[in-house]
Amino acid sequence: MHIPANRRILISGASITGPTLAYWLSRYGFQPTIVEQAPTLREGGYKVDIRGVAIDVIEWMGLLPAIRQASTQMKGGTYVDSRKRPVASIPADILNYREGRDDEVVRGDLSRILYEHTRDDVEYLFGDSITAIEQHEDGVQVSFRHAAPRTFDLVIGADGLHSNVRTLAFGDEAQFIRHLGAYVSIFSTPNFFQLDHHELYYPLPGKIVGSYSAHDTEDAKAFFYFMSPQLTYDYRDYQQQKQLLVEQFAGEGGIVPQLLEVVWDAPDFYFDSLSQIYMDYWSAGRVVLAGDAGYCASPASGQGTSLALVGAYVLAGELAEAHGDYRTAFARYEDVLRGYVTANQNLGAQGVGDSIPRTRIEIGLRTLMLRLLSLLPRQRSLVGKMSQATQQAANAIKLKHY
Repeated sequence: MHIPANRRILISGASITGPTLAYWLSRYGFQPTIVEQAPTLREGGYKVDIRGVAIDVIEWMGLLPAIRQASTQMKGGTYVDSRKRPVASIPADILNYREGRDDEVVRGDLSRILYEHTRDDVEYLFGDSITAIEQHEDGVQVSFRHAAPRTFDLVIGADGLHSNVRTLAFGDEAQFIRHLGAYVSIFSTPNFFQLDHHELYYPLPGKIVGSYSAHDTEDAKAFFYFMSPQLTYDYRDYQQQKQLLVEQFAGEGGIVPQLLEVVWDAPDFYFDSLSQIYMDYWSAGRVVLAGDAGYCASPASGQGTSLALVGAYVLAGELAEAHGDYRTAFARYEDVLRGYVTANQNLGAQGVGDSIPRTRIEIGLRTLMLRLLSLLPRQRSLVGKMSQATQQAANAIKLKHY
């Protein structure tokens, strides 16, 4: 194997992008280290799709059987009213509609699969974070919150929407983030509604609440989406975020009160804006960004996980092809990936309106459409037409073998 230059690479973030990068970098002869501020792998999370060319990346990593085994295999969905009565159903063949290559897994399961596939070849530093980055001609001096300072050849920020690496190397988040006018919260709950690979939806004007169980029928996930101007809060303060969520849904009926009862004790609480990251460049010297840190498309796109997998594959591949010449590799990475990112960010910007009904009239029309789809099987071809834009974005890049 050709020994590349700039082998010692620090990756910030151990969710999806980071471990995928580490796998490919290790395979190409680099020495990746991953630092993750959480003390352990983050469990739970919402269901995520792996679509289009991202499935190729998973297959080339040898992980397709594990992904298929972890598939959510949802059996259907139900819209309910304020009295928890079913008003429309989503049959399994619509909920699990797959035009092209597409798999759905829980984010925590994907993270675990990637970690187990890389832990023997990659150094992981859990419970720590980067506090300073100082670039020099021949390397990057990195300071940590707990570990002793170390020197790396390159640093990759794969640490999400609120990237610490991006702030340290590029500046304040406010200049790059674009709020899409909505927020999301997800957390574990008891399986109040006895769901078995089934999903409930309770729509409200400017909001939608739901619950689903994809694995163990003793537990479920709750999700809350709501439209809102940009809110001011500390994204590290979970208690403050829980209070914001409770205030947003105060007085609502249906399944809301039961789900909110347990929010205060939820161990895997997640709350954030639906936002995107726009940057003219994803690299600054020896530091480069990948995944949500550089080009978040928002959960509304349904493509965040695919962007993470594909972006990691391309970045690692370009570094390998350039034999560690980071200037050449980073430029090629941006050139190859930019169109794919743009297509999926456009999808995300449109997705907020598609996900959250704005008025009671819109709720009624959606309910009617679902009833028609259930009653008239021929009309299900509409699902294929609606998914066409998603599939185009999911395949808006031709991946090469590095």
